Amino acid sequence: MPETKYLPVPDAVVGERADAALSRMLGLSRTKAAELLADGAVSIDGRVLGKSDRLSDGIVAVDLPDARESVPEPEIPGGLAIRYEDADIVVVDKPVGVAAHPSPGWTGPTVVGALASAGVTLADAGPAERKGIVHRLDVGTSGLMVVAKSIPAYTALKAAFKERTVEKVYHAVAQGHLDPTAGTIDAPIGRHPSSDWKFAVTQDGKPSITHYEVIEMFPAASLVEIHLETGRTHQIRVHMAAMRHPLAGDLTYGADPTLAQRLGLSRQWLHAHELAFEHPVRGGQVRVTSDYPDDLASALAILRS
Repeated sequence: MPETKYLPVPDAVVGERADAALSRMLGLSRTKAAELLADGAVSIDGRVLGKSDRLSDGIVAVDLPDARESVPEPEIPGGLAIRYEDADIVVVDKPVGVAAHPSPGWTGPTVVGALASAGVTLADAGPAERKGIVHRLDVGTSGLMVVAKSIPAYTALKAAFKERTVEKVYHAVAQGHLDPTAGTIDAPIGRHPSSDWKFAVTQDGKPSITHYEVIEMFPAASLVEIHLETGRTHQIRVHMAAMRHPLAGDLTYGADPTLAQRLGLSRQWLHAHELAFEHPVRGGQVRVTSDYPDDLASALAILRS
């Protein structure tokens, strides 16, 4: 049987086309949102909406079809691996090319959508398109993410990330040899002064702290373990580039394209390798690790050879 869902229109989508806004609000593909609108399944304050209508303030009512009949999320190559799950949380191993949640302009797969397609119910907290999301990884970064399934878990995990009690361990391959081989980078990060899509170390940026240690050296690069104290967008990439050691494959932040080609990299060599935190509901530590995906493992094998 269809289910009617009632959603207040967020300020961020007031004035948007109904198909784009509904896609963001429900975490659906834009095609699926357009289908619902074409079927007359969406109304606001009693008025049926068309896909090109603009959303105004109010309450949207959506008649959702049976979940078994719904259009699936774009398929994730290799799938989304679940590394840990209980009644309150799920820890996933996110492949490269997958966003954490739907956002304007993104039509590819998402963690939220993949979990919904797998029948995992997430905490109904936060913006509709970000159900259960308490932290994010870039589309071009692989590795571990924890997502909340219950509201108490969502609240506690959001606080834990804000208070910096979650241990986030990344492995990265940086160009060249870092000197010293272990240390802390404490440099504020803000929007790049001339490129809207990039970030940079700026005087008026947000406080950003990265701890690093070289764990293996090669002729042209170093394998580095990184512990993040803060979680700014592109933090590791920006800090390594600021030290003149951009991540291998990270052409956006000045990596050598010749090395990237030799290693077969089409993205930065960066992986969220380990995640540890106190269970947000029952207590006790949860610690999960993730192996390198094939593209990063292959590049590392070339460096070692």
